[in-house]
Amino acid sequence: MPGLEIQNVTRRFGSTIAVQDVSFQVAPGEIVAVVGPSGCGKSTLLSIVAGLLAPDSGDVRWDGQSLRHLPTHRRGFGLMFQDFVLFPHRNVFDNVAFGLQMAGMDTGQIQQRVAEALELVGLPGFGERDVNTLSGGEQQRVALARSIAPRPRLLMLDEPSLGLAPLIVQDIFKVIDQLHQQGVTILLVEQNARQAMEIADRCYLLETGQVALSGTAAELKSNMEVERFYLGGTAK
Repeated sequence: MPGLEIQNVTRRFGSTIAVQDVSFQVAPGEIVAVVGPSGCGKSTLLSIVAGLLAPDSGDVRWDGQSLRHLPTHRRGFGLMFQDFVLFPHRNVFDNVAFGLQMAGMDTGQIQQRVAEALELVGLPGFGERDVNTLSGGEQQRVALARSIAPRPRLLMLDEPSLGLAPLIVQDIFKVIDQLHQQGVTILLVEQNARQAMEIADRCYLLETGQVALSGTAAELKSNMEVERFYLGGTAK
């Protein structure tokens, strides 16, 4: 099966089971959302896919090849963290260019990639701006641009709506949807079930580290069981 495969992944922290026997797939060009309340194992699962954590059992595969022993920087994945992690002493251009510079890309290519990424997230011409003067939504877009500038084969987003006002969240999800429409393969982790289901092809709802419900967005929207876990569009 091409794309990303999570196969029976389990991860423990001492006596606590953070993720238990989770399996799912993300096909190329697809957006899959992993949804659940805080502490259900979403971010742990994302860290395992990124290679920041190793599973205790199970496997992560890409195009049929195991990634278990492949370090993070060689997986070709992009990850946007919850808290942006922008460099306050660098302007927008240098923040977006950081990964490209670390990869040894030449100056012309870096300039082109940064310009393309800023255009995609709706921030053309922002390169010289001080990141400390940007709004929360603009900082989120810069973080997203930095994640997509290397053209990752998988883009992972860890709760991109966290802490943002509703109108800003709508704007961020419009950008994510535009990336999806352009064929970017996306693994989205979210607490906001309804927001995720608006753009995801398929969703997996986690409860205490296990998949409680799964299906297409349309299937889950019509499933009354969703309301048992997610009331008013966000996790209990």
